[in-house]
Amino acid sequence: MMNQYETVFILTPVLSDVQMKETVEKFKGLLVNLGAEIVNEENWGLKKMAYAIEKKSTGFYSLLEFKAEPTVVEKLEIGFRRDERVIRFLTVKLDKFAAQYAEKRRNKNKEA
Repeated sequence: MMNQYETVFILTPVLSDVQMKETVEKFKGLLVNLGAEIVNEENWGLKKMAYAIEKKSTGFYSLLEFKAEPTVVEKLEIGFRRDERVIRFLTVKLDKFAAQYAEKRRNKNKEA
């Protein structure tokens, strides 16, 4: 059964724009190879964090929304843990209300 998930991950700020995009593409490719369907991708750019992580106060934020089997999330998170460019990550399963809200947010962003 395919569930809808949303994952936000923070990449180290020492990366160049090219390296940051390559890292995001790596995780998108991993999802696609595992049979996930990517619904939405957002690059939030370099943001200041609420508190320092690994002595870094900023990071590149990225959001991926995807539909996948539950086993895919485990493999994705193992990939996050193994990549030294990823500072933090959080993956949540969207219930039907969260999925509806995410769709409204996507449509609003397209209009803007």
